[in-house]
Amino acid sequence: MDTFTIERKLDLKNLMDGIDVMAHEFPLSDYRISIVHGKMKPVDKQFEMNHFIKCETQIMVATTVIEVGVNIPNASVMIIENAERFGLSQLHQLRGRVGRGAEQSFCILMSSHKLSHDGKIRLDTMVRTNNGFEIAETDLQLRGPGNIDGTQQSGITDLKVANLVTDQELLIQVRKCVEGIFEKDPQLALPENQILHHSLKSKGQGLSWDKIS
Repeated sequence: MDTFTIERKLDLKNLMDGIDVMAHEFPLSDYRISIVHGKMKPVDKQFEMNHFIKCETQIMVATTVIEVGVNIPNASVMIIENAERFGLSQLHQLRGRVGRGAEQSFCILMSSHKLSHDGKIRLDTMVRTNNGFEIAETDLQLRGPGNIDGTQQSGITDLKVANLVTDQELLIQVRKCVEGIFEKDPQLALPENQILHHSLKSKGQGLSWDKIS
């Protein structure tokens, strides 16, 4: 049973401190440890990962560099330190690194006893469900959807009435309605569309699509 340990802080000193703790709890005479962090050269990271994949090491201590792109079916236990500092999407991605093989897998979230309101909700959500859609919806509720027509990626939108989380069905109907209007009247020249025409015109030159990634 191979184990991931994820260090939240990215500086090398904290990572090495974590390795010292693991080496004390799991003596090197019986266990070997792989180390992976973002400051390593790609060839060195791959070298350490290959050791872990081949079961030549039993424990990997890493930063979030292993969040994506790592497929190690024999890894069945992940410990995430300072889990309250991660976002839900990142926690979900990290948890996906284990449970890819036939063995029962576990993801252990370690946190401070002092949790913010949002931090508690994030950890409770991770414990409650593995459903990516449910996790994404909670993440949206916590962070906000950001600015739809700009570069802000989280926070409150400028929608006056609708809520992106609770009004999804209504927004889909509205979108279809608007698409139908523009299909029949692209320039909004018809009398029945003049209120919409003046409203859009008052907003300026339109969306800055070049600034949206």
